[in-house]
Amino acid sequence: VQLQASGGGLVQAGGSLNLSCTVFTPTSRKGTLGWFRQAPGLEREFVAAISGILRTTRYGDSVKGRFAISRDLAKNTVYLHMNSLKSEDTAIYYCAASNKGIVTDAKDYSLWGQGTQVTVSS
Repeated sequence: VQLQASGGGLVQAGGSLNLSCTVFTPTSRKGTLGWFRQAPGLEREFVAAISGILRTTRYGDSVKGRFAISRDLAKNTVYLHMNSLKSEDTAIYYCAASNKGIVTDAKDYSLWGQGTQVTVSS
């Protein structure tokens, strides 16, 4: 396993959940780590990304102001702090790694984790 995501689960609407993803394969610290999600019947959606040294961040429009991405370079781990969760946030969340600078397109990510299920009950 090259990327291991964890932290998913069941939470009530309005609640919070934290995801983490550890990268076990050597990756460029200048590269980007990101989170995507996919709900049943829908396409994979960009959630958030964080670059390496400068830790520049980008967020999808649907999560801006509610989610926060952070990164621990020493642990090669990326976190997704999710607040004010809504039922429409229910999806499988995937972490991914890119050797490029801050990118938001899934095709720019070469390594993917197995996904972790997040379910928000209304």
